Amino acid sequence: MRRGFGPGLARWIRRGVAGAVLMALIVVGGTAVRVWQVARINDYTPADAIVVLGAAQYSGTPSSVFEARLDQAYDLFEAGVAPRVITVGGKQEGDLYTEAASGKNYLEDRGIPGDAILAVETGSDTLRSVEAVSDAMAEQGWSSVALVSDPWHSLRTRTMARDDGLRAWTAPTRTGPAVYTRESQAHGIFRETFALLWYQLTHFSADFPYTAGQ
Repeated sequence: MRRGFGPGLARWIRRGVAGAVLMALIVVGGTAVRVWQVARINDYTPADAIVVLGAAQYSGTPSSVFEARLDQAYDLFEAGVAPRVITVGGKQEGDLYTEAASGKNYLEDRGIPGDAILAVETGSDTLRSVEAVSDAMAEQGWSSVALVSDPWHSLRTRTMARDDGLRAWTAPTRTGPAVYTRESQAHGIFRETFALLWYQLTHFSADFPYTAGQ
């Protein structure tokens, strides 16, 4: 009996480990598929506001990642999706401009009236930005948003916005470094899969830097 107990226990341990690995692969794979599916959605349903998630800016000039998002927001505004645009994002130490302010300036230069743009100049990551937008919108009595970011960022952003009580859907950009190459697309899906899983487990944000040129 003693000789049989050791091998039997080892088999159960191996089966347990294999089962856990299989379940982890299913969860990760399923999440990756969902990230890819939502990335393909372009929802032009009318909303109270178009919300542009911030990205890097350099002395007031949006990076190529940020510029692609702002151009998409401009197109949505021109299409009548919402009567206003909300830019969001704070600034890094030493910056002269916030992401929100540089985004507002860019959209004004493209022709959107300044009184149709609300700059929410806080937020250092996706979760804090979404929370800041939610608070600003609640003050105005607005509740529905068309979210603009990179395709792979859409599911996590939408999940956070809905968790914060907003009626949210996505219309991501189709240009910029996030979609330039198959490599950047794969990197985006991989990054967002684990960032979303982390958020769902902890309700903390997990934002990772881009490797694509900005």
